[in-house]
Amino acid sequence: MSERFNAIFGSDKPVIGMVHLGALPGSPLHDPGVDLVAAARADLQALQAADFDAVMFGNENDRPYEFTVDTASTAMMAYVIGQLRGDITIPFGVNMLWDPMASVAVGAATGARFVREIFTGTYASDMGVWAPDAGKAMRYRDRLGRSDMAMLYNVSAEFAHSLDARPLPDRARSAVFSSIPDAVLVSGQITGEAAAMSDLEAVKAVLPETPVLANTGVKHETVADVLRVADGCIVGSSLKVDGDTWKAVDPDRAADFMARVRAARA
Repeated sequence: MSERFNAIFGSDKPVIGMVHLGALPGSPLHDPGVDLVAAARADLQALQAADFDAVMFGNENDRPYEFTVDTASTAMMAYVIGQLRGDITIPFGVNMLWDPMASVAVGAATGARFVREIFTGTYASDMGVWAPDAGKAMRYRDRLGRSDMAMLYNVSAEFAHSLDARPLPDRARSAVFSSIPDAVLVSGQITGEAAAMSDLEAVKAVLPETPVLANTGVKHETVADVLRVADGCIVGSSLKVDGDTWKAVDPDRAADFMARVRAARA
């Protein structure tokens, strides 16, 4: 198992809760009247009170998504995290959708312990042809002096179809061999939609020594089953008011989710 992953999370099947920032400057849905820091602080405090193992800051509201994130959005993400640093008591990560270089830059600048992105593969997507460069992103991380920052590779892109005809387990195994991620993430088709259990099982079967996490759509009713297979999970939508991705974190739903996680771990 990755030394970086273990150093951050240990080996107890970590659960990472999402802090979805409001639409950032430079994106069409941005509302200058929204207090981005206050909203993110409320979500962060709810997740920490529920005893999540880590949090991840993401720009899910910056629709339509881009492969090269607007500089203003990247700067505001870093600003918001900077304003919250005094409140953060658990490891945190970042993800600037769908830009590996921006994710690494924000992670390095803010002191994040990990980043998540699509780093490998070639896809036909809602945003056009998608061909990230893992080698460029990892070298960038190291040039910024953050070789300690873990890189979590999503190998089943949302909003996209892989142009690589190899089965998902083969693509995941190849990504680990060629690109040395600290963990592999398995996703559903869109945000909030679960990864197929058969995909999780198949990827974990070929990567027994690599952390494999469920990346989307984990629900209160399914988290125990997911954690029997996966080495952890990332969860966002299920924790929100009414389970709605675009609403605030519901403290009661977050607490209930982690109560089920603790029962599953036991």
